[in-house]
Amino acid sequence: MHKSRDRERVEIQGVSLQLGQAHSSSDQWIGQDEILRQVLACWIVVDEADLALTPRLVGPPGIGKTALAMAAAEYREQDLYIYQCTADTRPEDLLVTPVLSENGRIAYHASPLVSAMIKGGVCILDEGNRMNEKSWASLAPLLDHRRYVESIVAGITIEAHPDFRCAVTMNQDESTFEVPDYILSRLQPTLNLQFPNREDELAILEYHLPFCSQEMLAMTVEFLQRSHGLNLDFSPRDGINLLRYATKRIQQNPEHPLALDVAWQEALEHCLGEEALDLEGLAEARHRTLGGQTSPLGFGDFFFSPEDPLHPDLGDPDDGEEDE
Repeated sequence: MHKSRDRERVEIQGVSLQLGQAHSSSDQWIGQDEILRQVLACWIVVDEADLALTPRLVGPPGIGKTALAMAAAEYREQDLYIYQCTADTRPEDLLVTPVLSENGRIAYHASPLVSAMIKGGVCILDEGNRMNEKSWASLAPLLDHRRYVESIVAGITIEAHPDFRCAVTMNQDESTFEVPDYILSRLQPTLNLQFPNREDELAILEYHLPFCSQEMLAMTVEFLQRSHGLNLDFSPRDGINLLRYATKRIQQNPEHPLALDVAWQEALEHCLGEEALDLEGLAEARHRTLGGQTSPLGFGDFFFSPEDPLHPDLGDPDDGEEDE
């Protein structure tokens, strides 16, 4: 049995709020020290008239955006709260949620964001561009000089602690909403996280998978570095999952273990898809899908077929022929 932990309660304008618990785990940030310094710079306050910034951390899925913000919170020795944004996130989910308690009364639960605001912690709004505009609108006064939110459900206004800090991670993929400009202007600066170099990527895999063989680590780093060079979005997270599965397959039958290369290739196919077996072919196929092999349309293409001898781009059909 697990012992229940009593959560802290605070009273704001006569309403009792039950706060959420801070995130307890911490991971080491490896490599790319400059972008960590950039995040920390956003959270510095240099004068009483100054305000902390709320940066956008942008990059492909699995590249370490959340880990970066977590490392920055740990560096500042502040409690960390994480809110996972989704397409159906409502304003009350972001702020205060009413819950029917055991005695039949309504209890109010503060979200991770509001808990961080009250406690003076750090909140990561994870995958913020999966959230709809109505929810973002509820955060507009928090993200500018006003530094508060209004809970319509609880009927209260909640001001942010001076030590409250926030960052928003955003994936670069198609399964997202377009964040409105009036919110983007409040989420500044934009910090783009890049894929790690070979040395850092190996160190990341070794940190998360200390039990993995050096041979399989080297195979995975080589694969990831090739994919980065071809502008394919296979990430360190993909490498970690691939290696976990390959290692489990080898350990599944100790008497007759799979060969390392066989287990690794099977894991590659099942974790990242059959197309990952041919990186160059995959890169070329995606390039064609994006129109990389097509010629730009000219004005004449709208009025003539490509074979029409009158097409202006074909020039004079007699050009190049000697006069008789």
